[in-house]
Amino acid sequence: MPAGFDVLRAAARTEGHRNLDRLAAEWNANTMRFDREGEALLAARVGVELAGIGGLSIDPVLLGALRMRRFYVGKSFRRKGVGRAIAENLLAHAGTSGLVTVNAAARSELFWESLGFVSDLRHGHTHAILPTEG
Repeated sequence: MPAGFDVLRAAARTEGHRNLDRLAAEWNANTMRFDREGEALLAARVGVELAGIGGLSIDPVLLGALRMRRFYVGKSFRRKGVGRAIAENLLAHAGTSGLVTVNAAARSELFWESLGFVSDLRHGHTHAILPTEG
């Protein structure tokens, strides 16, 4: 995990988000390392501070799809382009490889929709997008 991860993880936990706890547990257990074909884990820094993190993995349900996951941006960095930068870089990494899904957290739906995701309440996710090479 990147330097500063434990601080970001504690902030997420304070807000009631457990996705970074799960990221750490899966990483430490070597069950999710974002190292399979098409996967990526990106961290964003503002100065020396870890501002956010997000990953792209093979979707566990839809064959050929990728899923955005373990996405979190520190409260003081929201609405400053950090989350958008992470998401856009992950979508660029996905290229034209096919469907990308996300299970949007409550109150994050508009963020994902601003990136082009559309509501799709099937297969354990809330939104999906067909990325295009840009």
